[in-house]
Amino acid sequence: MTNLQKKLAPEKLVIASRESALAMWQALHIQARLQALYPSCDVQILGMTTTGDQILDSPLSRIGGKGLFVKELEMALADGSADLAVHSMKDVPMNLPAGFILAATGEREDARDAFVSNNFASLEDLPHGSVVGTSSLRRQSQLQHRFPHLKIESLRGNVQTRLRKLDEGQYAAIILAAAGLIRLGLGERIRDFISPSDSIPAVGQGALGIEIRADRTDLIDVLAPLNHIDTQLCVEAERGFSRALAGSCTVPLGAYALRDGDNINMTGFVASVDGTQMLRETASGSIINAEAVGKTLAEKLVARGADTILAALDGHK
Repeated sequence: MTNLQKKLAPEKLVIASRESALAMWQALHIQARLQALYPSCDVQILGMTTTGDQILDSPLSRIGGKGLFVKELEMALADGSADLAVHSMKDVPMNLPAGFILAATGEREDARDAFVSNNFASLEDLPHGSVVGTSSLRRQSQLQHRFPHLKIESLRGNVQTRLRKLDEGQYAAIILAAAGLIRLGLGERIRDFISPSDSIPAVGQGALGIEIRADRTDLIDVLAPLNHIDTQLCVEAERGFSRALAGSCTVPLGAYALRDGDNINMTGFVASVDGTQMLRETASGSIINAEAVGKTLAEKLVARGADTILAALDGHK
């Protein structure tokens, strides 16, 4: 332990986390990283059940969006019962409430979507009328665009619940984030990885975010070693794209950025829910202002009519 680490090390840190298996894996991962950095620090996990975990009979787009997985954790930060919260970045709203900041972005796992099925090897193998489960309008729109003969049905619940529903025969296949399956040691359930060119990932998919109160400046340097700069830059670009389009889980859109030296290259899309309207674009720009690359990508899509698609979606909420 260096002198700097000794100077920074707090006596105790409490991590707020959802109680699902995947969320707890994420919290335990950050706990282990912090304990390795600061051996004298007592790092604890405060498990919490969020509104998004409690309401499982409706699509997220109808009950308030992915922010429902974050709100209770932010309350724990606000009242001081936790020092930091660990999130999947794809669950973090584009605009954090006043008084909160993202202190670090953890290294990204595989950002691709995964095809999971007991009887079929890939999406291309599914017969006409096969039922595919997904909780995501983003996935639904891209699936319906490529495979209009498939039937897409809502699938909520944690990873284990979704796999159980597949195993019970409720679906011919389900689509999940590859990162979650890999982190839970369930990578063998993946029959096929879906290329980002065929299914553009969700903004921030596969990355971890660490949120703190904005006034907890004492934690900025403590958490800095957990920040993965390439992931941070790419996620900033993706979130800039989504923010420019007022994106949430109620809007079928996605973006995927990759760093290439001093530049960021990214692809994004906006679509109608049924996939009949699909706009895709690419953009590149300097890492100096990653968010601006995302904004440029959004502007290119708006110039092609993305605002018309989004306005139609607003009219159907």
